[in-house]
Amino acid sequence: MKNSCLLLTTLVIGLLSLPAFSQTEDDAPLLGLPGDNLDLYAVLDLFQKSPTIEEFETLNLEETGINNLDLNLDEKVDFIKVVTKQKDESFSFVLQVDVSEKEIQDVAVILVDKDKEGKVTLQIVGDKDLYGKDYVIEPRTEPTPAITANPAYTGDNPVTVSVPASTNVVVVETVPIVQYVYSPVYVPYYPPYYYSYYPPYYAAFTVMAVGIYRHNNYYHHNHYHGGHYHGGGNTVIINNRNNYNNYNNSRNSSNTVNNYKNNGNYNSRNNASNRPSTSNRASTGASQANRPSAGTSQANRPSAGPSTTAGKSASTRSSAGTSQSARPTTSNRSSSSASRSRSSYSSPSPSRSMGASRSMSGGGRRR
Repeated sequence: MKNSCLLLTTLVIGLLSLPAFSQTEDDAPLLGLPGDNLDLYAVLDLFQKSPTIEEFETLNLEETGINNLDLNLDEKVDFIKVVTKQKDESFSFVLQVDVSEKEIQDVAVILVDKDKEGKVTLQIVGDKDLYGKDYVIEPRTEPTPAITANPAYTGDNPVTVSVPASTNVVVVETVPIVQYVYSPVYVPYYPPYYYSYYPPYYAAFTVMAVGIYRHNNYYHHNHYHGGHYHGGGNTVIINNRNNYNNYNNSRNSSNTVNNYKNNGNYNSRNNASNRPSTSNRASTGASQANRPSAGTSQANRPSAGPSTTAGKSASTRSSAGTSQSARPTTSNRSSSSASRSRSSYSSPSPSRSMGASRSMSGGGRRR
């Protein structure tokens, strides 16, 4: 017995110490906004590894674990489509969600720019409705060591020019998708998807608890830096304001998302998802409520048997003055009970119906 208690105690302590259920000192606090369920560090990491925009849209697959966004609060992860815009040497890749048949919400925009010297910069900016103002992520700068010529060197490969250390510009020309969009074979991508019509490979899946989601994706933060401007000492600014302003001229914002945000629906849902489910306790309570109270007299308690109804029937049959006509009354009560039981089932909720329609690969009407 003592060994069993010791084993159980050790198991409980081990589970509580798992990082998935705790906040490390490196974890940033929740925004209290829908952006908590889409880690832009992970999004930018996948973007750099994707050779095409179609490949990048695999962020919608459950296997990648990147997309956990649910803007319409139907408990199903939303499909994120990518719209490409170009002006001269600047590209913007806009991540969007069709919240309904009539509403589109921009999630974030990836900015790719090439300067006059051919240097390419890459940033992702979260939409202010989902992340707040000035939420910018970019690849972490890798310091370039200084090179200092040694005048006393007598070998065959002398260094003739000294180069100072540099940490200012992040060069991303080697990223596959950047090479593709600046190549002569690039064709602008226009997603054919809209509300309730998604690619065949996509199937809607259930939103996970935000605490577990954030822990699963935190390793992406090692390669990038940023966040809110001046938040926690962050000084990342948008590199090309002209490109960003050009995008803002056609930015999409959903009234549904803003109403949910202003009412605190996203924040309360995230807080609830971090607490253990109380469904088992609720069912146990309901079960206990149906039991006879401690004050019930012995005379009123049903006789022993498989069920209360059976006990009452047996008591009726054993009575001296009971006629055979009393038995159909018990049957009628049983039928009434069964009828009430069947009527207690309700039709699927609108949210489940919406989730089912979102998982279909076809159908829907074009806007």
